[in-house]
Amino acid sequence: QVQLRESGGGLVQTGESLLLSCQASGGSFSSYAMAWFRQAPGKEREFVAGCHYSGRNTQYSDFAEGRFTISKDNAKNTLFLQLNGLKPEDTAVYYCAARNFGTPVVVASMYDYWGQGTQVTVSS
Repeated sequence: QVQLRESGGGLVQTGESLLLSCQASGGSFSSYAMAWFRQAPGKEREFVAGCHYSGRNTQYSDFAEGRFTISKDNAKNTLFLQLNGLKPEDTAVYYCAARNFGTPVVVASMYDYWGQGTQVTVSS
């Protein structure tokens, strides 16, 4: 079983950037499809970006396309999410998730493992 721990969140201003990391321990990180989700207060958890177990194929939500970049380093058991051009509406807790099957999906309930989340706050 894999344990996931996110880091890198914080308070930034509109237009600034953050790099989120998700360190995995245990399990077989290189075989998992991985994804980032986010949840704002009073809203449902939503898909941000995902990648194939190899890290080669990626998928983004419409709001993330062109601003956010997901990457997977299997040698370091780490998943990243580069957040650029941040907006106040990006304020949320960001979670990484792992799925035993090799391809990412946008449905949160289909992921097997979750981290505890890292807070991203964007001020205007």
